[in-house]
Amino acid sequence: MSKRIFDILVSASLLMLLLPIYLLVAGFVGLFIGTPVLFSQIRPGQYGRAFKLFKFRTMSDETGADGQLLPDEHRLTAFGRLLRSSSLDELPELWNVLLGNMSLVGPRPLLMEYLPLYNDKQRRRHEVRPGITGWAQVNGRNNLSWEEKFKLDVWYVDNRTFWLDLKILWRTVMKVILREGINAQGQATCEKFRGSDS
Repeated sequence: MSKRIFDILVSASLLMLLLPIYLLVAGFVGLFIGTPVLFSQIRPGQYGRAFKLFKFRTMSDETGADGQLLPDEHRLTAFGRLLRSSSLDELPELWNVLLGNMSLVGPRPLLMEYLPLYNDKQRRRHEVRPGITGWAQVNGRNNLSWEEKFKLDVWYVDNRTFWLDLKILWRTVMKVILREGINAQGQATCEKFRGSDS
């Protein structure tokens, strides 16, 4: 079975199966955080092509006296932390998989602003579709340094197989159950990538 057919079958099945949970989470996001319930952002996909990624919203729009958004750690709500620790905020990305912007497994789609910061080897992570989960996510997730994440991403690009994808999906389920590696140490979210010296 091809990777794309597998992605379509699994994402479509999960969207139907998880629809009640999807609607329940959307209702709670609207109640505890506000609307819109979905967070969308332009991210780089395969070959760096831009696409709109969807997630459930986990942060408020709270601003300071200067009218600027407060830092992530101040805007990340208690319910938002629950969504992230359970990975329920990632559910809308199944639509991205169905649309072909993402795969179930692949390097995570990061920020557009990082594209010019990659070295030649790190840039190879964009040779495949980005994924909801990936080799870096099951080997440390946000507890890894950027260099370690990118090394694992490129390793996946060079060694990807259908069986490796199944292994990653299984290990992802275990990571979610154990709630491992959600945030970087001392960070509400992952620290920004600022480029590499090598």
